Amino acid sequence: MRTRRSRRTDRGRSAGSADGSTEDGALARRRRVLVAVVVGAVILSGVGIAASTVIKSPAQVAAEAGAPERDVLTAQVESRVLKESVILRGKVVADRTVTISPSASVAEGAASIVTKLSAKAGDKVEAGRVLVEISGRPVFALRGDLPVYRDLKPGAKGDDVTQLQQALAGLGFGGGGDPKGEFGASTQAALASYYESIGYDPRPVSDEGPSLVGAATEGVTAANRALQDIRADGASDATAVTRAEEDLANAQRALDQARLQAGAMLPASEVVVLDRFPARVESVRLRVGDVAASSVMTISSGALAVQGTLTSSRKSLVRTGHVVRILSELTGDEFSGVVTAISDPTTAGSGEAGESSGGGSDGGSEGGADMGGGAGLISLVNVKPDKEIPAELAGQEVRLTVEAATSKGKVLVVPVTAVSAAADGGTVVTVLEEGGEQRRVEVRTGLSGDGYVEITPAAESDLATGEKVIVGTENSAMSGEGDAS
Repeated sequence: MRTRRSRRTDRGRSAGSADGSTEDGALARRRRVLVAVVVGAVILSGVGIAASTVIKSPAQVAAEAGAPERDVLTAQVESRVLKESVILRGKVVADRTVTISPSASVAEGAASIVTKLSAKAGDKVEAGRVLVEISGRPVFALRGDLPVYRDLKPGAKGDDVTQLQQALAGLGFGGGGDPKGEFGASTQAALASYYESIGYDPRPVSDEGPSLVGAATEGVTAANRALQDIRADGASDATAVTRAEEDLANAQRALDQARLQAGAMLPASEVVVLDRFPARVESVRLRVGDVAASSVMTISSGALAVQGTLTSSRKSLVRTGHVVRILSELTGDEFSGVVTAISDPTTAGSGEAGESSGGGSDGGSEGGADMGGGAGLISLVNVKPDKEIPAELAGQEVRLTVEAATSKGKVLVVPVTAVSAAADGGTVVTVLEEGGEQRRVEVRTGLSGDGYVEITPAAESDLATGEKVIVGTENSAMSGEGDAS
């Protein structure tokens, strides 16, 4: 019995010992996890503190860095011919420009209406061509040098009549029966033939011409019958025959005059005279059906030239004879020319073209403030090109660069920003030596242009071509290298 009880007691103790070991192991594991968490937290805190000493915001970096170092900008001293230039706006124009207006091209009391346009802007025009029709009447172009200032009709004499005779003959309508410079029946017939060729009836010299012709014809008939009656009677009275013959001659002259009054004339309003052909239609301002205003169409002829505008502040810089570079910014065509004339200053309204000087401290910035124009006094600058300008450039705006002054041979030049004032009132440039040292050199300035200025050192040995002069500074941390040479 004691043996069984002892065995049961031993088994109970053994089971109790096993349960105690399980509880101890779980407690140990919880302690190890807690320790690991605490150690990890400590490590992360340390990493965060360390990172905060390395990672910084851009604002903090900028605040701690302070101002960046400043580098100097330099440019080389050059030896070359220096030109001072003035930049103008200009326009390609013809030697002669004529504006077509309604004037007296229509009958009294009739409305001036554009009834036909026979040419458009950009067209080439040959002599004899109809350009526009106003209220049924043509306006055409003829060759000539004299401007039209009067109507031409029978009995007119002068150089303008000679011009008409030559113009008609050049078109194939000769009037050789009249003396040169006298408008007679032959010239009238040639003019009527020309009108017929362009499809229009000529305007008569007098609206009463047809009735005058009828009356004069009757007079001729009566005089002729009277002479025939005298001769038929067989009268030997020579005086009566002579008188009858004189009456017939007078009646015939009256008929000739009546026919002239009923025949063609040339109204000044129906012709445009140009000295060279082909001419060009510069602009057409109206359409068919519009009331003809003061200007319907503009025609130009002759060699193309250029006209620029110059503000009064720059007028002293430009002289006749100055060389000009002409550039069409639309096509890229470039020409050279010379200033032939400069007009007296006149008042310009807003929107006039202006100009800009190529020199000065702004470095010759093209298209400066003056380029926009504005109110003020301007002068017109006439420029004659060295070669013929293509006809398609007529009326286009161009850019003119006037060489206002040129140095005599090569001179030392530096950018205008390299020159500064010394304490004694003189001018100096600062040379940057190879080792980084700076050396101030006293200079005299001369001609300026295109952002550069001519300099002459006090001693020739003080400055040489290729040396670097300081033109400014910049922050190297923001812009990188600052050498402008």
